[in-house]
This record gives sequence, C-alpha cells and structure tokens, in this order.
Amino acid sequence: MADYQRLWTEIESAGIGLVAASVDPFETARDYASDLGLEFPVGWGLQAEEVSKATGAFFEPDRKFLYATGFLLRPGGQIEVACYSTGMLGRLVGGDVLRLVEYHKSMR
Repeated sequence: MADYQRLWTEIESAGIGLVAASVDPFETARDYASDLGLEFPVGWGLQAEEVSKATGAFFEPDRKFLYATGFLLRPGGQIEVACYSTGMLGRLVGGDVLRLVEYHKSMR
C-alpha cells in the first residue's frame, strides 16, 4: 500500500480509483492506514474465507487472513488484470498499474 501512496498524485491525476481492504478490525486498519499516511480509502473487517470463495484469493485458514490479491478493473467494472499472491511476494504495484492504464488510454 505504501507503493500506491507514493504514487498517489499520479494515480489520482490519471483518473484511477483506488480502494484497499483488509481482514483487520477497524482500529487496526485505521492505525495501519494512518501510519502509512494513506490518502485512499481502506476497508476493514473482510471475512477472509468468504472473500476467498468469491474472488479466488488465497486464504490462510490457520491464521484467518488473505494473501495479497489485486484487481485492476476497466471503467465498466470488468477485470482487466488480477494478481493472486500465494505468499509474501507477488503483488500489483502502482507503477505497473499506471503504465497499463496509460497504455490502454493511448490505444483508444
């Protein structure tokens, strides 16, 4: 999330909406967002197993969390790119998202 915050001005200028979400309770998610200085919305309280079933995100049943999962949606809501991590690595990063969006804009 810090990567997206670092690029927030460019993301916002490109007209890209951004939302992050967490299985953490409100206070934990709020404190984390505050510590990182996040300027975009952060949801909280996701039910990990239900989100996993709905999206295909990898679920850690013993510790009840989701591995990082990112979606880049087209303006109509269709999934353009999905990135499913199965561990500590493998995430959509802000720079890649910006480049892909700009590429699609240039193809219009």
